[in-house]
Amino acid sequence: MSRTSRRDERLAELAALMENKGVMRLRDAAAQLGVSEMTIRRDMAQRGVTGGDLSQAESDAIKGLNCLGGYIFSSQDNNGHSDYSLDHEKDSHASAKARVCAEAATFIEEHDTIFIDCGTTTPHLARLIPENKSVTVVCYSLNVAEILATRDDVRLIVLGGLFHRSAASFSGEEGIETLKKIIINKAFISAGGVHDEHGVTCSHFHEIPVKQMAIARAMESYLVVDSSKFGKVRSAPFAQISQFRRVFSDQNEIA
Repeated sequence: MSRTSRRDERLAELAALMENKGVMRLRDAAAQLGVSEMTIRRDMAQRGVTGGDLSQAESDAIKGLNCLGGYIFSSQDNNGHSDYSLDHEKDSHASAKARVCAEAATFIEEHDTIFIDCGTTTPHLARLIPENKSVTVVCYSLNVAEILATRDDVRLIVLGGLFHRSAASFSGEEGIETLKKIIINKAFISAGGVHDEHGVTCSHFHEIPVKQMAIARAMESYLVVDSSKFGKVRSAPFAQISQFRRVFSDQNEIA
């Protein structure tokens, strides 16, 4: 059997494991396949070069595999349900989100350690981080991590854990414990709802501990939302408006 065929066979076995589990620790997957963690990482990095012996379904499943924060997960997984859909929200009010983040980015200073929240607004901020500022970024979302992974001038810390496909973010005690060890200069927090009476809310309960710990560890916390979130209340409350030094938005009035 050729080297390529062996790799494809391992990847097909891995994809089959992920179909049943949804998410796995890298070390557990390596143990089940009888190979090293490095072998799995190398297989996934080279998966675009195949021997042509895979079915279309196997090829699609392999393409959906991702490895981040010591975990393997499938982008085809759909754990967790809520009133929020990342695919739907990413194009909603996109220009307003970009304008809001452009202003927020001007507050990032040289050698800052910043926390960037998950969602569809914060990727705009990740793209707008000033160059050559030697910034450290802490995040727990796949879309933000992917943008910053190629930046040589950004030190990236990704909080791992269980992957939630609907929000493209991670949760778990591992991430919380990592946050406890970091002093954050500025935390940029997103939200699904901002209301004078009911405070700041989101749609996913798994985000609450991460958001709250980031705010607690930050010297300054900023809320970054477009005005479509004003007056709305989502199911998961995590902060009061008064906890933020400033609200970056395209409008000023909050209902």
